[in-house]
Amino acid sequence: MTALLDTYFAHLGRTQPWRWHGQVLESVGQTIESAGPLASVGECCEIQDQYGNAHAAEVIGFRGPNVLSMPVESADGIRFGDRISALGKVPQIEVGPALIGRVLNALGQAIDGQRAPVAQATFALDTKVRAPLDRVAIRTPLGTGIRAIDALLTVGRGQRVGIFGGSGVGKSTLIGMMTRNTEADVTVVGLVGERGREVGEFLEHALGEEGRARSVVLVSTSDQSPLLRMRAALAATTVAEYFAAQGKHVLLVLDSLTRFAMAAREIGLAAGEPPTAKGYTPSVFTRLARLVERTGQFKTGSITAFYTVLMEGDDQQDPLVDAVRSLLDGHIVLSRSLASEGWYPPIAVLDSVSRLMPAVTEPAHREHAGLIRRLMAVYARSEDLVRIGAYKAGSDPDLDRALRARGSLRAFLAQDATERVGFADAVRGLACLAAAV
Repeated sequence: MTALLDTYFAHLGRTQPWRWHGQVLESVGQTIESAGPLASVGECCEIQDQYGNAHAAEVIGFRGPNVLSMPVESADGIRFGDRISALGKVPQIEVGPALIGRVLNALGQAIDGQRAPVAQATFALDTKVRAPLDRVAIRTPLGTGIRAIDALLTVGRGQRVGIFGGSGVGKSTLIGMMTRNTEADVTVVGLVGERGREVGEFLEHALGEEGRARSVVLVSTSDQSPLLRMRAALAATTVAEYFAAQGKHVLLVLDSLTRFAMAAREIGLAAGEPPTAKGYTPSVFTRLARLVERTGQFKTGSITAFYTVLMEGDDQQDPLVDAVRSLLDGHIVLSRSLASEGWYPPIAVLDSVSRLMPAVTEPAHREHAGLIRRLMAVYARSEDLVRIGAYKAGSDPDLDRALRARGSLRAFLAQDATERVGFADAVRGLACLAAAV
């Protein structure tokens, strides 16, 4: 009985005893302009249409004395004169251990056909970023189960890494391997603006039963509103923060940061922000920084984050790609040319970097990785000469060595999507490769 009363009183404490109301004046696309209510940016509100249906919405800005809001789902049925009410709360999600193994939408509702998970707490989606001194130095390597990454682009526990690639080069397959193989207590996957067809395929083939059993998956599809697409990324990060606060080491995989930025751009433009680089509004880059800064290694628990980033036209100088790269602790570039050759995973090692690799690896490991990268760089500089037969063996000892190592190097870096390689095995394999070449 006491527990029931505690829940009741806690709910009363979060409930606003009165509501401010307003009136809808105009609807343009997904943007609703109204006279009132008294509300702040980011606050939840509710629109009652002529049929008595309630439309959840969120305040996105102001135009003069009027309030601009955006429905969470659809604006269909909303007309001039409908009442809009401020709810006095910000978007939230219910969290708890029961989320593990479940598939939820951006609102935290179960979409896997099972009962709603039992929640232990309610967290705001857009929380404050941890203070810099609440973080601890990253010194522990984290095995991803992918040989090329563990050996040459070693990731630390609490690191934030971007996976950059064009469409159709294998980003989803790579993150599926990570979620199945990475040494983490809990995995949180955020599918942001995903194609509906691919959600089931990702759960069945990329994640699999083993990966799904220790994962929380939050989904928003491409047909949903920009608010829901943004909230999927925020909800995934919030769930990861909850488990990290319990002292767990969490792997957060967000696919994709580009679609999060696109949703934020839609909201910013609807609120009247001026477009800047490639149409992105200034708030997009602020939102990106706030999102990625919520992850890391903390005094209690950690969140290691992998974010996929779509490079339109395989352009690494895209303003969004450049901005994200500056925010993260490393990036893995996927090459379309390697993918077309059947080289999987198609990681362009020379274009990729892990900024924390020196801090989480032994000197021998770094020496072997440096040797392999040098041989790859030597071959890359003279590849055209070799391919047309213009290079004469013996002219360059380093290139001769790189040519001899080419076959064994490719065999080492190639890995089947179902193959799992332990971190220690990857390091030993690298040492053997370095000794052989």
